[in-house]
Amino acid sequence: MLRFILADLGRMKAGALVIVALVALAAALGVAVTLQERALRLGSARAADKFELVIGAPGSETQLVLSTVFLQPAALPLVGGDVLAALHDDPRVAWAAPVGFGDFHHGTPVIGTTARLISETAPGMAQGRMFATEGEAVAGALTGLAPGDEITPTHGELGHDHENVRYRITGRLAPTNTPWDRAIMVPIQSVWRVHGMAAGHDHAEDEAHGSLDPDTEGPRQSADHDNPESAAQHLVEGDGHGDLDSAEQEHVEDEAHGSFHPDAPLPEEEGWHGAPGVPAILVKPATIADAYKLRQDYRAQEDTMAVFPAEVLTGLYATLGDARQVLAAVAAAAQALVAVALLLVTLTHVGQRRRQIGALRALGAPRGAIFAMVWGELFALAAAGIALGLGAGVLAARLLSAAIAQRQGFELPVTLTAGDLAGLALLLALAALLSALPAWLAYRQPAVASLRG
Repeated sequence: MLRFILADLGRMKAGALVIVALVALAAALGVAVTLQERALRLGSARAADKFELVIGAPGSETQLVLSTVFLQPAALPLVGGDVLAALHDDPRVAWAAPVGFGDFHHGTPVIGTTARLISETAPGMAQGRMFATEGEAVAGALTGLAPGDEITPTHGELGHDHENVRYRITGRLAPTNTPWDRAIMVPIQSVWRVHGMAAGHDHAEDEAHGSLDPDTEGPRQSADHDNPESAAQHLVEGDGHGDLDSAEQEHVEDEAHGSFHPDAPLPEEEGWHGAPGVPAILVKPATIADAYKLRQDYRAQEDTMAVFPAEVLTGLYATLGDARQVLAAVAAAAQALVAVALLLVTLTHVGQRRRQIGALRALGAPRGAIFAMVWGELFALAAAGIALGLGAGVLAARLLSAAIAQRQGFELPVTLTAGDLAGLALLLALAALLSALPAWLAYRQPAVASLRG
């Protein structure tokens, strides 16, 4: 019987290949949608694991998480430096680190932060050491940079270069499997200096000067008396208290335009009192209970917002789940259309083989053998298509995950689960059931009538 089925399939090779291809495409669509949606959920959740609580100014919770955890560029309002100082002194906080962004190097984000945050969230250094001065930087594992390289950041992805600003890479981090693997970390103090936000401004002044907006030329200024450049010009021209020498004038002009002191050492202990505003603050609570208390406290304030990244992602997953259901429905509809088309094709094929089936019956072939032959051919084609569809779906999901990981910097694990295999088993059962209909028609076909037809 098996040899007969194989010989019959070989005789109609072209048609068999078309049937297998149609089934494979329909099955691959469903498999790829399921695996890719799960990979995106798992990968993003793992990337956010290291960041327990994020505090920023009131606005979009989703954008705050996307900007701080996944480093998606956006203009965020600043949260005052007094909040950073209060978090540093709060016994419920294990550590709190500011995050400043808006600069890039050939498309790679340049993030201002602290050595504490890097050491707490990264497994260690693959090469070199941590930055120790304002002109040093640490590269993520996937930036392609190594200790000794130098970079000049630009304001925004397509903005102007920061003149006379060069960071020297002193270390490269081991992989963290987060988007920060594709970032360059620099001291937050240097970001403040480059953008003309020297420490000592209060919250009101920070709001007047604006956020580190990647789409603007620099911090916005309010009035002339708050404008460092105007103040510098006023002092250089003289204010009745005597003229400044050239060195003092140069220092004042540097402060006005956002000075950069690459050799300035970083403070060993930073209390953040008098610090400028920052787009976000990453917080490590001392305990789980402290995490909920801190979120409640900073949500209750009018000028702050506190979120759990995992909680925000849950909302995104709900939206993603709705999209997956739509795509799954599309895949199911495609599979149903393929099943109907194949059923019509096989019924036509059985009708065209009436004489052959009648001849086999006349030669003594039992009805059961006829049923098994027709059913075996159709089920073999469907099973081959489903198997190929499984492989094609897994391959498509892995290729798409690799492309997303290459762009976003975090891994998207593609894995098959018992539920996926159960779904494929159900699909095989349906294929077996559909294959039985043409086989039943062949089984019921009278031999004499078939030979006369």
